[in-house]
Amino acid sequence: MGDEDVIRRRLLIDGDGTGDDRRLNALLKTFVKWCAGDEPEAESRQTHDRMLALAAQCDFALSKAHLTSAMSAEELHNYEEWSKKIELDIATAKQDIEKTKRELKNARTVRRNRIEYDLLAKVITEQPDRRKTNEELSQLREDLSALQATREALEKKLNMRRKQFHVLLSSMHQLQTLLDDSESEMMDVSLDDVDDADNSESTPS
Repeated sequence: MGDEDVIRRRLLIDGDGTGDDRRLNALLKTFVKWCAGDEPEAESRQTHDRMLALAAQCDFALSKAHLTSAMSAEELHNYEEWSKKIELDIATAKQDIEKTKRELKNARTVRRNRIEYDLLAKVITEQPDRRKTNEELSQLREDLSALQATREALEKKLNMRRKQFHVLLSSMHQLQTLLDDSESEMMDVSLDDVDDADNSESTPS
């Protein structure tokens, strides 16, 4: 048997290192000695009592080892349960984080839309009322129609004035022509009279 096997066996026998192997060895040696029957009755009774005490100690150590093993198994089970719970909590936390990210993204979108809506509402509020705008547009159309009618009337009047002015100019030209013709005729008559007078003076009586 190698040293490692001896150490492993001693550890298995010794349990948690409280001297169980020594008690077992002492109990075994005492039992062998007691079975030999070489001791007096009084010493044999003491040996018997000592063996019972050693057996009780070994039984107590065994019970303690069982309890320790049970506690270790229970703690291991608790650790496994805690590990599962922690893993579940981590998974839940990851889901909550992803959900929070989505909610944050949606909140940012809603906030951006709200800002755009407020800006649009402000622009719309600053614009004049549609009914008032339509009324002003109708009034402008009426004013434009009136101005158009006035313009047409003025153009007709201007055309009439132009025609009248043209007629006046034509009349003036005709009158000027008549005046020029009259002056020419009058000059011709005057020249004829002068010639007749000259001829009369030059003729002897």
